[in-house]
Amino acid sequence: MDIGRYIPFRDLRGYRRADATHDLIAGVGVAFLSVPQGVAYAMIAGLPPAMGLYAAAVPAIVGGLFRSSRHVVTGPSNAVSLLVGTAIATAGGADPVQAAITLALMVGLLQVAAGVLGLGVLVDYISRPVVLGYITGAGVLILVGQLPNMTATEGESGNAFARIAAWAADLGGTEPAAVGLALGTAALVLVLRRVDARIPGAIVAMGIGIGLGYALDVRALGIPVVADLTPIPTGLPPLTAPDLGQAGALFSGAVACTVLSLVESTSVARSVAEQTGQRIHRSVELTGQGLSNLAAALTGGYPTSGSVGRTALSLQLGARTRLAGVSSGAVVLLVLLFLGPIVDHTPVPTLAGLLLVIAMDLVDRHAIGRVLRSYSVDRLAFLGTVLGTFLLPLDQAIYLGVVISLVLFLRRARMLVVQELVVGDDGRLREVDPESERAEKRRCHAIRIFQLEGALFFGAAGELRAALDQATESPEVRALVLRTKRTVAMDITTAGVLEATARRLEERGGRLLLVGMKENDVRLLERTGTAARIGRENLFPTEPGWFVAMERALRRAKELAGDHTCGDSCPIAEWHR
Repeated sequence: MDIGRYIPFRDLRGYRRADATHDLIAGVGVAFLSVPQGVAYAMIAGLPPAMGLYAAAVPAIVGGLFRSSRHVVTGPSNAVSLLVGTAIATAGGADPVQAAITLALMVGLLQVAAGVLGLGVLVDYISRPVVLGYITGAGVLILVGQLPNMTATEGESGNAFARIAAWAADLGGTEPAAVGLALGTAALVLVLRRVDARIPGAIVAMGIGIGLGYALDVRALGIPVVADLTPIPTGLPPLTAPDLGQAGALFSGAVACTVLSLVESTSVARSVAEQTGQRIHRSVELTGQGLSNLAAALTGGYPTSGSVGRTALSLQLGARTRLAGVSSGAVVLLVLLFLGPIVDHTPVPTLAGLLLVIAMDLVDRHAIGRVLRSYSVDRLAFLGTVLGTFLLPLDQAIYLGVVISLVLFLRRARMLVVQELVVGDDGRLREVDPESERAEKRRCHAIRIFQLEGALFFGAAGELRAALDQATESPEVRALVLRTKRTVAMDITTAGVLEATARRLEERGGRLLLVGMKENDVRLLERTGTAARIGRENLFPTEPGWFVAMERALRRAKELAGDHTCGDSCPIAEWHR
């Protein structure tokens, strides 16, 4: 194992002073976004606002140093925060703060292990429609969860439909000032974003919200501020110790958070790599993200991920190296040291307005439209995952999405195309519909030729057996030629299907011929005894040159067919390479 690759910050050797200004500007700008987002995301997770800032401080520094990507910014994210809240709620009455810290430790250990063992490839088996469905559902749930904060009314727990019903029943107690603060905040962020994406609209809106909170004395109107939830302590993040006694109750949530964080972080890293041309090492990405979560567990934070929004802002502001992410975490530490009491006066509806924008950003209408216009299986995967987020606890919705992805993978992996080939009028082999008039006209009933495409593993054995049974049902068939050059992953199960077909043909005087096998396939057929059953003279491995093996196979097929109904007018006699 190359240990050196797990120390990616070695690329800072030779760091240029010219890069420092760009990295610092980017880091400060990202910190301005991290402060309001950190507080808002902690609200999503049902945790003290300070924990969101803690998760955006030291973890961002550690992630910046140890991730493979030089530009991904680590910290709390919207979807992971929502999942953390669900995991804590289902942990059976555990202290939320202690549970979140323990959860960060477990997620960090799982991610480091996944990176060291090279398990990041498993992320590729979770389909895009499933990920999109989960993120879309999370966006809707964030919006639903903030409805009571936008109207300063009471909310209830439960699934999305129960929450909406409870909120609607309590609308009579709506505080107009709260609605105005929430919608005004959302509108301001959206307007500033359109003016210039580099403007830290969230921090501007948060500052204006704090000013209006003072001017309107929102507490007197019954509108809570951050200090009413849990005041933000002034000072550096505390050193914390996870409670391993909670590990059993949190395990399901930890696995779900690990999966979501890996999917989210890997997606961000790939997206950035496409823009910057940097080569990403997946295992190092995972270990770096894991170390970031371990840092969160030891400094009062909760599980983190690669942040889409903060990473995009960092690039827009001209970040050049990994020190941009490091400096963003350092600036958040300064905020904790000096500005905690000011953040305490943020009206909760202001944060609800920020979360309204975040929820809107999660619902990618363009991507949803593409999925809905795609194949039915992709639509089913997307809609099934979205519905799962509404009806199930989020950790179970993650597992539902993983199961859907695996089912779709297995369904597609087992797809085997068996296509009949006939000699066309131009003397070349052509694919045809077996039921077509052209197939009947150009087909030799004694010599049938089929091309196989796809994976010849055990999952495709049923399809292969059915296709070969149909191809050999006519007693006229004397030679069945199968071209396997476009297949992969032949195993003992499909080799057994081929052997059974050869035996069935032989019993009535026919033969099975295999064409275009790769070396691995030939070795498998030899070891399993299938080659002897088929007859080594009927095996034609792939050879250099266009259809060389097929020419030899058809010559053998004509010998086996002997005199047959086609006679001198046999279409196969017209074939040429």
